[in-house]
Amino acid sequence: MSAPLPRRLFAEFLGSAFLAATVIGAGIATSQLSPGDTGLQLLESAAATAAGLFTFILMFGPVSGAHFNPVVSLVDAALGGLRWRHAFAYIPAQVAGCIAGAVVANAMFDLPAISIATTHRASPPHLFAEVVATLGLLLVIFSLARSERGSLAPAAVGAYIGSAYFFTSSTSFANPAIDVGRMFSDSFAGIAPASVPAFVLAQLVGGGVAIGVIRVLYPDVTAEQAAPSRGGGALTHRLGGVDLHPADRVGGAAAHR
Repeated sequence: MSAPLPRRLFAEFLGSAFLAATVIGAGIATSQLSPGDTGLQLLESAAATAAGLFTFILMFGPVSGAHFNPVVSLVDAALGGLRWRHAFAYIPAQVAGCIAGAVVANAMFDLPAISIATTHRASPPHLFAEVVATLGLLLVIFSLARSERGSLAPAAVGAYIGSAYFFTSSTSFANPAIDVGRMFSDSFAGIAPASVPAFVLAQLVGGGVAIGVIRVLYPDVTAEQAAPSRGGGALTHRLGGVDLHPADRVGGAAAHR
């Protein structure tokens, strides 16, 4: 049986809040612990985010699929794994969760609850990096789900995001909800509001490319392969008994950043 939609939305809200609090809180903490050493700050932030993702996916995956990311939800819907109306319900829960997480992170470090970020990031190289980062994230998620390796998804997603902090010039936001949340903290992880629309567009482009690539790589996938629940697979809509959309059980997986 599928978890009721309100419960799934609550899981998406909480997971997104924890994710944003981790990304922003780690950025604030590293700025205080390692002042003046940007490389070390980035390494510490990447480690915290990777470990956090691993645990948050395990926590909330059985309820909602642990998307925490509007692009993941939209791609899942496009591949048939999630009803479109549910995808569109997930998105505001994810965005609200990331905003709440930003407020919590600020409060934990005795900063103003809301401070609008001033770091401009929307350069052409950064936008291209966001296309690449989002494409890679989605390939990790949906390739694992479609090759009966869904149980590896929590570790794989965390590892990918941790590495993408370094191999992308943008530090791999790869998530429109995180873009919005990080506007509300003028800290190491912040992004100026003027940069957010371009980042979101680049991430959507990455999602569109991912749909085509996934369909080329896995053109003939059975329903069982697309929903590997037997091994306790994460980031799929049959993890913990959460069923795939019955109209097209061949399509979907689900998950994070």
